[in-house]
Amino acid sequence: MDEINKKIRRIGVLTSGGDAPGMNAAVRAVTRMAISNGIRVMGILKGYRGLIDGEIVEYDARAVSNILTLGGTVLYSDRCDEFKTEKGMKKACRTCQKYEIDGIVAIGGDGTFRGATDLSRRGIPTIGIPGTIDNDITATEYSIGFDTAMNTVVAMVDRLRDTSESHARCSVVEVMGRDAGHIALQGGIAVGATGIAIKEMPFDEDECINRIIHARMNRKRNFIIIVSEGMGTNYAENFTAKISRQIPDMETRFARLAHVQRGGSPTLRDRLVATVMGNRAVELLIEGKKNLVVCMQNSKVVDLDIEYALNLDKRYKNKMTDEQFAALSESDQKSMTKFIKQKKAEIAEFYQISKRMSI
Repeated sequence: MDEINKKIRRIGVLTSGGDAPGMNAAVRAVTRMAISNGIRVMGILKGYRGLIDGEIVEYDARAVSNILTLGGTVLYSDRCDEFKTEKGMKKACRTCQKYEIDGIVAIGGDGTFRGATDLSRRGIPTIGIPGTIDNDITATEYSIGFDTAMNTVVAMVDRLRDTSESHARCSVVEVMGRDAGHIALQGGIAVGATGIAIKEMPFDEDECINRIIHARMNRKRNFIIIVSEGMGTNYAENFTAKISRQIPDMETRFARLAHVQRGGSPTLRDRLVATVMGNRAVELLIEGKKNLVVCMQNSKVVDLDIEYALNLDKRYKNKMTDEQFAALSESDQKSMTKFIKQKKAEIAEFYQISKRMSI
């Protein structure tokens, strides 16, 4: 351990991509775990943009005091196309040399992990931590920020239900998640939605409308329909209009929760998971490892090769051709196929539960 610690004298920590509640808890954990092992910590502002431009501040233990409760990211974030170029990569590596950064912890989504792989290939050991409210990083069953976002959805929709009950109204609510329906599905179950529209499962609009009609006959007054933004632009608005046409004597309104779902003080789960993942990321650097992502599988924190995680993500999201998949090792093909089958089965089970609860 002592010999390895001589190699890892300073580490950098950055947040990249969309902000997520709990990122600050991860930054705090990385900082304090490193300092407790005699390693100096450099906060990299504005993600990979800051790494290119040299926007670096040194963190001591007190610098991260009281950020555990804050939403957003105190390190800020930015989209950086320059980092995807060889020129940008060289600038980033020069910054690491200038500030004597021996390793980096990168907190974010799949784009963040691609950048981490590029750094590792160029001799900067990098460990990724999944931070995105969408929970759409396939290799991990949980990403930092997801629980807080869902709790925000529940709080907002509960308020909509109050007024919907008063006026016998239907509310069609669009939630975030990019192309993934996890916020919509799990949040929808939690608020007792009559219908949930997600990209991963077939959604029968007419069947949903008939369910509303029958429930009204059975004295139900309010209806909540949750739609994932992954269903496409204006899908929720169009479905709202369709309900109004087919049930003209019931007022139906559309609501888009948008970026309020990104903000707010992180929940207990996000603070805890972020702390455990941040702690583990520093352990991995101390152990001399690189190009790994800290994931949660079967409720346990595990380490996976980032390139494996990225390939799994592409396969699950149909962004990998059959030829590309065939080029992977046989063991990777088998493990990915099994993992994806299980993940799809879990989504289908949740979806069936949501339908049984909506009578």
